Amino acid sequence: MTIWDDRILEYIRAEGSGSPTELEESGYVRVSKSQISRRLRKLADHELLTHLGNGVYVITESGEEYLEGELDTGEDSAETSE
Repeated sequence: MTIWDDRILEYIRAEGSGSPTELEESGYVRVSKSQISRRLRKLADHELLTHLGNGVYVITESGEEYLEGELDTGEDSAETSE
């Protein structure tokens, strides 16, 4: 997990959903749209987000648990730099 993953999850939890374009335009996540897209897919792969289609994601129960500190992803930080 990266700091941007946390910010992405926080934004989507606060807004109810999010897309790469919305996240980029919000200024809350200061990385490129392509990096945001990669992280959204990775978070969905780890079941912290659900992809609804058309680039829109919502947070899952596991994503909520992660943000509350109740879930340890156990993901190696070297892997998250993809």
